[in-house]
Amino acid sequence: MRVAVLSDIHANLRALEAILAQAGAVDALWHLGDVVGYGPDPDAVVARLDALGAVGVRGNHDLAATGDEVIRDFNADARAAMEWTRRTIAPATLAWLAALPERRTVDGFSLVHGSPRDPTWEYILTEEVAAANIALLSTQLGFFGHTHLPIAYLQAAGSPGASGMATLEPGPGSSLVLDDRWGLLNPGSVGQPRDGDPRASAVILDLAARTVTWLRAEYDIAATQRAMQAARLPARGISRLSAGF
Repeated sequence: MRVAVLSDIHANLRALEAILAQAGAVDALWHLGDVVGYGPDPDAVVARLDALGAVGVRGNHDLAATGDEVIRDFNADARAAMEWTRRTIAPATLAWLAALPERRTVDGFSLVHGSPRDPTWEYILTEEVAAANIALLSTQLGFFGHTHLPIAYLQAAGSPGASGMATLEPGPGSSLVLDDRWGLLNPGSVGQPRDGDPRASAVILDLAARTVTWLRAEYDIAATQRAMQAARLPARGISRLSAGF
């Protein structure tokens, strides 16, 4: 069974279509939240995921899109983009987003947006934070998003905190064999990469082979930027697509 695991699509339909094409035939599609926000295509992205039978969790932008006051914690650009999203999305999109859980377990894997400790907001950016969250996992492995950075934190069972941690910063095509270690894996961002590579990012989980492989896919960034400009979305969110940061 091959599973495409996506995160932080951020209403970027062109990036989504590119990474789906790169992934090829898959048996399931999991997403880690922040389906909307920043980008120009919230309705189209949600419709595409729904048509593919994607299952996943909500991110902070998804929660804000439903009207939650979490929007007060956004920076000015994120808030402006979210206010546009709220005005724009169709009722069916709103209902789909509102139905997303904050955490989910699928086929023995934990799915969250932020972290097991705080599935909406916490950023896992250090080995210390990763170790604290791995200790809370109810499954051996989990997937998380939110940081927009492809990475894997792995820990041997029984090892003491961050001292027993191994960190993998994968490049395109990097594969990880899933062994007896516990860990948290981030596929990177589909629609707003922030690791210096503007290409859409995701992973393929091969349950039979017990491997995870990171993918990158080029897409028409300029076309997405033009759509964002036409919607009068914030300039910083437009320009950063070209730099992947």
